[in-house]
Amino acid sequence: MRYVKAADVLPKELLDKIQSYVDGGYLYVPRKEENRKPWGERTKSRELTRSRNREIYGCYRAGMSVAELSEAYYLSPKSIQRILASQKTGQ
Repeated sequence: MRYVKAADVLPKELLDKIQSYVDGGYLYVPRKEENRKPWGERTKSRELTRSRNREIYGCYRAGMSVAELSEAYYLSPKSIQRILASQKTGQ
């Protein structure tokens, strides 16, 4: 995300109105709902996480303990348990 100068894109009247609320401060303008992309859509993060979770579940089924998985994947035992539960239910 990059910053855009409000004076470059907004009409003077609108800029004046916004300045009456946020004079010199930062203002975040969210994307329209229809333009939002789900998490991981622009990168491979979602697929990499799914792949890692399947791998964790496979290691668990092969006999690794939650503590061993936690240490091997640098995740908390609670995170490992959540991953295992979601993989068991097929999510």
